Amino acid sequence: MKSTIVAIPSTHPGGLGAELGAHFGHCDLYTLVKISEGQVLEVATLPNVPHEQGGCMAPVNHLAQNGVQILIAGGMGIRPLMGFNQVGIDVLYGNGVQTVSEAVEGFLKGTLPRFTTDFTCGGGGGAH
Repeated sequence: MKSTIVAIPSTHPGGLGAELGAHFGHCDLYTLVKISEGQVLEVATLPNVPHEQGGCMAPVNHLAQNGVQILIAGGMGIRPLMGFNQVGIDVLYGNGVQTVSEAVEGFLKGTLPRFTTDFTCGGGGGAH
């Protein structure tokens, strides 16, 4: 039984009821959801890391080092998107979901599109 770890940028305190963090690199923390065969097995939180230590790649590497295979994000710049592609983390676009549970539901139903450069912002903490 293969499981997948999905990371969702979240507002404090995280968990399924938390609101989605608007921009992956500037979120309070990540809610990590372990999923297998269409079922949620485990929910945990992972603190974010500051951009100052490694720039845009710091959160990318942090998630990769913690076993994340999929990220659901509402916004990010092109550099971290390319970084996620390099480390083998698939990025899906949150497509307007408001909470972590909505993001997980969208993932399970297969309704979240792949995050492409069409969804990227200018980076640097913009409104995305």
